[in-house]
Amino acid sequence: MEFPVRSLQNVSYHPDKGFFEIKGRTKERTLTVTTVKTFAQTLRMMALSKELVETDDIATKREAYYVSKNWEEARFTEQPESDTVIEDVEALFRVNREQLGFVPEEKGGDVAGRLVVIDRDGETGEELKIDCTRFGSGAYSIPISVEHLRFETKAKFVLVIETAGMFQRLVKHNYWKRANCILVSMGGVPTRACRRFIRRLADAKKLPVYVFVDGDPYGISNIYRTLKVGSGNTAHLNEFFCVPQARFLGITPQDIVDYQLPTHPLKEVDVKRAKDALKNDPFVLHHKPWQRALKQMIKMGVRAEQQALAKHGLNYVMEEYLPRKLMRTEHFLP
Repeated sequence: MEFPVRSLQNVSYHPDKGFFEIKGRTKERTLTVTTVKTFAQTLRMMALSKELVETDDIATKREAYYVSKNWEEARFTEQPESDTVIEDVEALFRVNREQLGFVPEEKGGDVAGRLVVIDRDGETGEELKIDCTRFGSGAYSIPISVEHLRFETKAKFVLVIETAGMFQRLVKHNYWKRANCILVSMGGVPTRACRRFIRRLADAKKLPVYVFVDGDPYGISNIYRTLKVGSGNTAHLNEFFCVPQARFLGITPQDIVDYQLPTHPLKEVDVKRAKDALKNDPFVLHHKPWQRALKQMIKMGVRAEQQALAKHGLNYVMEEYLPRKLMRTEHFLP
């Protein structure tokens, strides 16, 4: 079996395409004495997928791991091992894992604001219109599969937020009404469903997407970059799970200076992540504004969370920071 190598060293970035595109390096999995277990696990996982597809059923990645406990010598010891094999099978067939019957455990993200999601009843096929302004203090949860969804909206933009806490603040005070927007909570690194939902919504309604994350190398290199252009690990599917129209609203290193934000020292892992991005990340290597921003952050030696804006008042983020930034969207980092 021949699989594409899934890493940043095997992707290229072209702004006109807008995502990390996998290059030609592949790896082989052959049947030998030393690889017999992995080879057998791969075949068993492919057989499980075939069963799921034929019976129109699904299995979470956790369930797939436990199913393997019946595979005798081919069983997995830890779930990361089975997750990797699922991703290998996915890459081998060039389809996403949901099409193979495997679904994630984690939530897809939350949505509030000026958006009507058109779904369908799973039993009757009846059309269901879900008004995301009608969830009170709660929010609409993005489902595992979003390909069938359609949208109605008159919002001006989509505001994608890293933390659930900041999302809750904006929802509680109906910020979406004031700004005429759609709020999406990623809750950390966005799931595939969350990325695909934002991409389909932005494409269908031609909406700009602004991303509001912590001002640290993790927020920039992992969360924002993964949302915008994808990752090395999912290079075979980035075309469908990225949001090329996304722009970085904040928090930037310059915001830390301009808004005199409280900070924390960069940890060793933060500095390493930033330096790795400057050296190896095709997205950062292409965009000089990102190179300058990361170098500025390393030089400052500090990071700042979204919540640091509360120094100026709990609602400063809605009353000053976001309105001021949204007046100059052309200055957002790419």
